[in-house]
Amino acid sequence: MTGRVVVIGVGNPLRGDDGAGPAVVEALRGRVPDDTVLAVSDGDPGRLLELWRGADTAVVVEALRLQPSRPGRLHTLTASEAAGRARGASSTHALGLGECLALADTLGLLPRHVVVHAVEVAGIELGAGLSEPVRSALPELAGRASASVRQAHEATQRRHTSGEAPLP
Repeated sequence: MTGRVVVIGVGNPLRGDDGAGPAVVEALRGRVPDDTVLAVSDGDPGRLLELWRGADTAVVVEALRLQPSRPGRLHTLTASEAAGRARGASSTHALGLGECLALADTLGLLPRHVVVHAVEVAGIELGAGLSEPVRSALPELAGRASASVRQAHEATQRRHTSGEAPLP
């Protein structure tokens, strides 16, 4: 077990509320331990699999479209919950995060711990900025992601100080 923690902001800042994930990654710079990997992805499954390869914990921040939608409402999901939501919600990307998580699980490429922090979006139009409801939700969304990073690092520290043997 490496203790490696990766935060991935999924989205495109040039497409309205789809930029929420990258905005959270920027907000986390300087707020999380230096050895935390902060990355942005356009949601390409191959890129996501590569970014979290070798990580013990992946914290994914994503824009989410639900019907009916409440823009700005936050969700925190496990990998299995996010994969299960693939049928009832849609990512703002062609192959949604839920499908990518299910694929990673099937291939044995899923980190030991995955948490998804998502915000419901109002629109993902090209050239638009973040909507007011999503912009207002960003501090809490970043706080949730930061808390997940802190918990992951604390768990790793506890394992190291207790002398617990690393898991395969």
